[in-house]
Amino acid sequence: MRADVRQVADGTYLVHGSNTNWVILTDGDALTLIDTGYPGDRELVLDSLAAVGGSPEAVTAVLITHAHNDHLGSAEHLRATYGTPVYLHEAEVPHARREFLQQVTVGEVLKNAWRPGVLPWMVHALRSGGTEQHPVTAPEAFPVADGALDLPGRPVPVHTPGHTSGHAVYHLPDAGIVVSGDALVSDHPTSRLRGPQLLPDMFHHERARAVASLDVIEGLTGDLLLPGHGPLHQGSVKAAAQQARERAV
Repeated sequence: MRADVRQVADGTYLVHGSNTNWVILTDGDALTLIDTGYPGDRELVLDSLAAVGGSPEAVTAVLITHAHNDHLGSAEHLRATYGTPVYLHEAEVPHARREFLQQVTVGEVLKNAWRPGVLPWMVHALRSGGTEQHPVTAPEAFPVADGALDLPGRPVPVHTPGHTSGHAVYHLPDAGIVVSGDALVSDHPTSRLRGPQLLPDMFHHERARAVASLDVIEGLTGDLLLPGHGPLHQGSVKAAAQQARERAV
């Protein structure tokens, strides 16, 4: 299986892994990698870097939207093997170290097994390492408290808690792009909806805060949404957040 790498803007690539997306930002020979898929997606991650003319050694930093296993998968591998720093919101740093875990349990999934798509998704997640733990030994909080990071793509982290306490989206204001992780998605195997939406309730640590964080996303300028799950969404990010809020009622 090859990584599905799609260029969505100059120096910006959305990659569809086995069931989770990640994003590559390029600036010359240097790269920023946002999220890393499941542990089982490692070869796809490496393939995607090569597909954009890069390599693991060229990754300046790994940015993580949140420390769930399907986004954190290869972060520690890249840190330990290549010395790549792994950055998250300060509230998510202990989550990445696995001092605690804010993730849906197998028991909670089984309680929802009657819902369409849940059992096939669970089987895929288990096969992809979804219950494995790959803590990041030395995760770091963002090196600046506010504004753009001095990395390829100049991403601006924005705290959007709810899915996890330290979830962050990444805004590329000059390109009009929001990398939304799991704070706002466009599809998921366990959802009957298509288009902008929140993930089903069982996936959120604090659903009310996840809904409230849509207000934050609504305030970000852009017309391209790169979600953690589902296809690229083209259109007003503000309107996408509003639609997700309406569907969450």
